Amino acid sequence: MGARVPDSPESPGREIQEEELRRFAARVSALLQGPEPGPEAVDGLQRLHLTVAATKYPRKLDGKFVELLQTVLCLPKSPEQIQVLCAAILREMSPCNDLILLSCDEIQDTKLLSLVSSVLLAQGEMAAVGQCVVKVLERRLPEGQSARFLLPVLANVISLSPESLTEGKSIGRAEIATCKKMADWLRYASIQQGMAQPSGGFFSSPRTKQPAPITEVDGAVATDFFTVLSVAQHYTQDQWLNVQTFSMLRNWLLCYGEGALELDECVTSLVSTTATAGRLLPPGERLRDKAFEYCQRLIEQSNRRPLKKEDGDLQKACLIEAVTIMDIICKQDSSYVCRAVSFLKVLHSRICGDATYARALLPIAQFFLNHSKLAAVDSDAIYKHLLTDIPAQLFHNPSLAFEFVQFCKDNSQLLTDSSSIFRQSFPNLFKFLAWNSPPLISEFVDLLPFLLDPGTTIEIFHLLLDLPCLTAALDIQAAALPASEKAGGDPAGKPATCLEAFRHPLYKSMFQYLLRTKSAPQDAPESLVPLRQLLGSLAGSPRVVQCAESVPVLLELFFRVVAEFADESLINQLVVLLLQRSDQLYEIPAFKEDVVLGSQLAMLCRLRPALVVELSTEILEFSGAVSNIQSKEAIFTHMVWAIGEYLSVSYDKRCTVEQITRFFETLEAVLFEITQLRPQASTPSCAPRAISVLMATLTKLAARSQDLIPRVSMFLSKMRTFVQSPAVTSVYCEEDLEEILIRATELMNLLKMPSVAQFVFTPPVASTQFQRDVNDSLPLALRMVTQLLEPAPGSMPV
Repeated sequence: MGARVPDSPESPGREIQEEELRRFAARVSALLQGPEPGPEAVDGLQRLHLTVAATKYPRKLDGKFVELLQTVLCLPKSPEQIQVLCAAILREMSPCNDLILLSCDEIQDTKLLSLVSSVLLAQGEMAAVGQCVVKVLERRLPEGQSARFLLPVLANVISLSPESLTEGKSIGRAEIATCKKMADWLRYASIQQGMAQPSGGFFSSPRTKQPAPITEVDGAVATDFFTVLSVAQHYTQDQWLNVQTFSMLRNWLLCYGEGALELDECVTSLVSTTATAGRLLPPGERLRDKAFEYCQRLIEQSNRRPLKKEDGDLQKACLIEAVTIMDIICKQDSSYVCRAVSFLKVLHSRICGDATYARALLPIAQFFLNHSKLAAVDSDAIYKHLLTDIPAQLFHNPSLAFEFVQFCKDNSQLLTDSSSIFRQSFPNLFKFLAWNSPPLISEFVDLLPFLLDPGTTIEIFHLLLDLPCLTAALDIQAAALPASEKAGGDPAGKPATCLEAFRHPLYKSMFQYLLRTKSAPQDAPESLVPLRQLLGSLAGSPRVVQCAESVPVLLELFFRVVAEFADESLINQLVVLLLQRSDQLYEIPAFKEDVVLGSQLAMLCRLRPALVVELSTEILEFSGAVSNIQSKEAIFTHMVWAIGEYLSVSYDKRCTVEQITRFFETLEAVLFEITQLRPQASTPSCAPRAISVLMATLTKLAARSQDLIPRVSMFLSKMRTFVQSPAVTSVYCEEDLEEILIRATELMNLLKMPSVAQFVFTPPVASTQFQRDVNDSLPLALRMVTQLLEPAPGSMPV
């Protein structure tokens, strides 16, 4: 009577306790030790594998049971399904101290060696497995054994630990032997289809059919050697080896191509005395030669029209791999470059007009980036097509977007050095970010510095601020009707929807500029404000909101990079733009809060203080507008602070008393306007911080032109009346009013000692350490002066 199938320990939503798992493993152990483990043992192993695999933390099995699994795995007579399950459980348990497998060298069966190797790799035994596999491949395999089971193991070793196959610092004999076999497997696989396994039934034909030839993906009989794109109903062992060799060829060449090249030089010196016109190639060179030939054949096969869709997908994947391998070969041996250049130029001409081959254009461009200088060919047309057409057409393809941006990031220096097209194409590249913001933000953080130079800075600044608008515009572009189907309407009237506006004369040029494919500063419209207002209906779109969240990070990076190369003129332009654009942002409340331009303005002023004098007209116009306190409070406050900090002869010899007076009068008028108490009108509401900064800046200016001290002192003395007014107390909280009054008192006290005020407010250029410390902590300095002037509590007034 057969043993009962053990109950499964797994149950949805129930945690398996260690004791229950131990009892279940004991039942499986009893089944495995039976005379002939059958279906019950298979079922038990399957359930056990599920239990140890589907858990958040490592499971521990009894040491004796682990040893039994190893024994059953290595027994030649164990059923294959049971061996596979034992190996799977041991892999899940790895790394495990109880796991001490036999040496790979003792295993003769290649299928069993593949299973044992998979467990050893999970244990971290890379070098032992790698050396064992290449040694087995080096020798002639016994009858009935196939290298087909070992190549996936070798591919894993190369991927996980490339250095594990090398002996010391050079490639070893076994690896060279593997190179020889790989060359043969690539080039000399059978061109006849494999035979179907005979069923052995009563009606089986006594005559053996002749094997049919392999075919191409379009159904034509193949007239050249077998490749991964060759089609057959059944495949022979050497054809499987051909496919496996190609799948690991790229990694093999990357890991051992250079080492084989070095060894080839030694081998060449030995064989050159016997070489003839058809000279014997060293192993590494021979592998490269056969690999190059194989890749050429794949590229030719990719031009055939497939009968099945899946074969078309395979064609494209093989085309990408073939071009990549050709690039590697040319890096290792430049004698292949000229052949590859002409071949790939023809390929590019063939596929560049087909959007389904867009991914294949990336390795082609990579090849020309790496080798066009050596081949003395002009590759600008290839780069131009790649950077102009692909992002504009396929920005919505997320996988292509990632690969494209990754390509640009990895080759940013090469692209910058090779062609001006790269930097000029930044409007196109940002379409990828606008449509795929969260996944691509880290790539653009690396890419942005390479796109910035004095010629692109201003455009990129505008583009970063308008990035959410670009997302909305791309959304509309994708939904817009073709020109032939557009609805008619009055060109003079205002469009009712964003979709109508896309081709409306009032908005068409704005859309075209925002969606441009390359830098075009000369085409910039006067203002995009109407377009931002029009696109307001899409401000709540999740894609637009996500894009807006990426802008602050990039803006901060933008100014950090620009600060490294910007000259006086560029800094001045940016300051003017900051003042203009601070309230011209897409209407997303969180976006307008997160885009902090005031701190960037302060940084630019700190970088070049003389701009306060040079841009006095623009700055006076901006700081003299009371409306800017409400609409642009943050940047207004920073601008007023910069005036007080940098409008000094210490920073710019061109600074005159007249200029100081002009700035003083402008800011005095603004402060008067916002603090003036009106009997019948409401008091303008503005941030307490703005009032405090205005008072401090007026005090600083008065300290530098002491004729102004009486005016500002009188003004400051009236602040007590201001903060106590019912109209003001209804607008501001008590803490804010107290802070305003304290600051006014401190400043007024400081001005009672003009020489001290002048000393404290002198910009710290070649100044004393005390001055630098005071300027770094101005509130502390003000309190120190106040304490000197005001009597201590409880003391008699002097």
